[in-house]
Amino acid sequence: MITAALEGHSLETSPDEVFGFERVTACPGVPSEVLNARGQWNDEVAYDLAAANLAQRFVDNFKTFEAGATPEILAGGPLSGVQA
Repeated sequence: MITAALEGHSLETSPDEVFGFERVTACPGVPSEVLNARGQWNDEVAYDLAAANLAQRFVDNFKTFEAGATPEILAGGPLSGVQA
């Protein structure tokens, strides 16, 4: 993916369902099936639970820093409504 970006290729992306960041969905020279972390797990339900757990741990940990964070920083966390 780094090579593709350095060569000026425009990489296709879509928002991650839990964390909201843009994840690459298509890249020259990279099999599309390896670009989807959920699809790499044998048990997609287990992946969903692990992702929701990680998101909740992030939210809980970040509470320490919320008071000094800008609205833009606060908006950068996991998407609301994440359920384990």
